[in-house]
Amino acid sequence: MYDLVFRDALLLDGLGGPRRRGDLAVASGRIAAVGEVDGAGRETIDADGLALMPGIIDNHTHYDAQLTWDPWVSPSPALGVTTAVIGNCGFTIAPCRAADRELVMRNLTQVEGMSLDALRAGIRWEFETVPQYLDMLERRGAAVNIAAFVGHSSVRTYVMGEAATERAASAAEVSEMRAIVLAALRAGAIGFATSTSPAHNGADGRPMPSRLADEAELAALAGTLREHGRGLFMLTKGGQTTMEFLERLAADSGRPVVVAALLHNSTQPDGVFADLRAIARANERGRRLAGAVSCCPLAMDFTLHSPYTFESLEAWQPALALKGKDYDRRLADKSFRAAVRAEIARPGHFRLFNGEWDKVQVVQSRRRELEGRSIAAFARAAGKDPLDTMLDLALAENLDTVFSALLLNSDEEAVARLLADPHALVSLSDAGAHLTFFNDAGYGLHLLGHWSRELGALSLEQAAWRLAGQSAALYGIRERGALRPGFHADLLLFDPRTVGRTPNRRVFDLPAGASRLTCDAVGVHGVWVNGERIVHANGVRTRERLPGRLLRDFAA
Repeated sequence: MYDLVFRDALLLDGLGGPRRRGDLAVASGRIAAVGEVDGAGRETIDADGLALMPGIIDNHTHYDAQLTWDPWVSPSPALGVTTAVIGNCGFTIAPCRAADRELVMRNLTQVEGMSLDALRAGIRWEFETVPQYLDMLERRGAAVNIAAFVGHSSVRTYVMGEAATERAASAAEVSEMRAIVLAALRAGAIGFATSTSPAHNGADGRPMPSRLADEAELAALAGTLREHGRGLFMLTKGGQTTMEFLERLAADSGRPVVVAALLHNSTQPDGVFADLRAIARANERGRRLAGAVSCCPLAMDFTLHSPYTFESLEAWQPALALKGKDYDRRLADKSFRAAVRAEIARPGHFRLFNGEWDKVQVVQSRRRELEGRSIAAFARAAGKDPLDTMLDLALAENLDTVFSALLLNSDEEAVARLLADPHALVSLSDAGAHLTFFNDAGYGLHLLGHWSRELGALSLEQAAWRLAGQSAALYGIRERGALRPGFHADLLLFDPRTVGRTPNRRVFDLPAGASRLTCDAVGVHGVWVNGERIVHANGVRTRERLPGRLLRDFAA
């Protein structure tokens, strides 16, 4: 007798194969049969045409800190995720010496929009090294399967201390970093992650440590993957990092390279496609590269207390380390504004904000009549420059004014091209990070609903492959991501006629009562991890049992 049998489901195999109506049986946490199933189950679910696919493998999350206090990694399980890859961009909390904990937390507060109070109250520091961190995750358990990158910025801080944000590493320091990365890979890390993005700044506005690494350091650390014989290299790309260099890393390491974050910029419309063309040429030469793209528009809520939207601008850098009145004076300074305005006017492919003031709205203001209006419209009515308009409004309201900016991926025709590109990887949920700015943890449901059902940009079969089988193959995740006998029973049951996500809403459920943005699933009827149901319809947890596993063994 099987443990569970689904009857009359619309089966999506996660590999891009044609849909079919049929049954699926589960026994001992694995898929036992697919198609026609003879025999009964201890539990039978009449799917009645609901779609059944492998659970979503969210390959770009930042749950490294949250996992230590919330093994349910809310909200991802309710949104169809059964496996989460953490440590992206190299922003991890291990390795970490006790003396560096405050610095690591302050870096996360800045670069990932997290509450310092929440991190101080929530993180359980039961580790120092990456192997110890992985052991802790395995011991504590999780609702979903977890795979973890070893993160460059944490490794750099562990070896170099404060100098990690100030200079290139010496040969001896690189050698020490190599040993740490290799030990982490041998303990079960899925690969090595880093960032060269100018948008990634840490405590006091200093660059995140990985941004100070030169190409020799990056090559040496990526080289640990060849020595290990498995794993992948993940990098969030700044403008100075060329595709030619990343192709060399793929060639020298013999391992896949994932390049993030490839988002469409309406002011530089061909930039992201040029990157994908370069990736295509590299793949034609026998390398393995993938461009991480998003199926969601990049929209952020923010105040000028923490203006992540502008932090990739060079002209904004002098303001990053300032506090209080010094910061206010800098925002009011005419020469500072002129420099920011001039940089915005220049083309720039690798920054978040490019002067589309009609896409920046006032969300919350003491002047209620402004709420819902764009900065462009407000500036025209006031006869002022848009940058001056925004900064003057914020300063008049003690920087408490809440703005919303639609930054990238706003052209749906262009995004549809990204999703169809064979060298693209649907990614970039950033779940667990940027909690006060935005929330794309429901990206998979958005792909299934908006892009597949509503716009027809890709079929359900293609969407299921993008969300499961493609990541499993690229990341070497064994026996997951497909409806195949013998594979682990990570499953998502949903109604293809209604599937989607709700608008974001703000909740106050983080440690110390800090807030975050979240959303709910629409049309999800159940989620199973390793054969155990963790979510019923409408996102309701089934129990407190944690069936997820820490993944440590990856395909070569």
